[in-house]
Amino acid sequence: MKSDMDNTVTGRITRELADRIIAGHIAPGTKLRQDHFAEEFGASHVPVREAFRRLEAQGLVVSEPRRGVRVASFDIAEVREVAEMRASLEVLALRHSAPHLTSAILDEAEAINRAGENAPDVRAWEEANRAFHRLILTPCGMPRLLATIDDLHAASARFLFSGFRMEWEAPTDQDHRAILKALRERQFDIAAATLARHVKWIGTKPGPKIRPQTLS
Repeated sequence: MKSDMDNTVTGRITRELADRIIAGHIAPGTKLRQDHFAEEFGASHVPVREAFRRLEAQGLVVSEPRRGVRVASFDIAEVREVAEMRASLEVLALRHSAPHLTSAILDEAEAINRAGENAPDVRAWEEANRAFHRLILTPCGMPRLLATIDDLHAASARFLFSGFRMEWEAPTDQDHRAILKALRERQFDIAAATLARHVKWIGTKPGPKIRPQTLS
């Protein structure tokens, strides 16, 4: 994925700020100041400005005329849109990927799913969940599609983190198990339908209210 391959200063700043926003360490509505992060990362304003642009493309921040850049707020309509987009695009990727999934890949996906079911917190679970999805979709061989899905995962993760920080209990992921079972049996339509249902559930969970901050 593009975010994993970019080792530039801009890439490093983008990843770090995205991680903070997704984890809820920077609340929705918080104003992000270029000079603050330029000083923190020991960089000029140029890579910080470019990082802000990338975060905006991922839907994590918004740029407002005369008001600067702020962390994007939660909008249930946007959450549902992300869920619908993920469902459609991940099913597309899976249909291209499924014929190339070997037993070794599916065994690795099963191990990742078990790790997620034993995750000590929501962040560890989300990392396992994202790794599971990425592993079974990557053989589709469509890098632009995968990059878009990765950005949508970031938006989904942010919503999940905010909703579960105070009420975490590791789930048993029956959907992941059902997807793997269908893939092993070469029942690709069943796997795709289960994946679509699995992804769409996030759009039905109400989000929390979080007080904005100002970083200066």
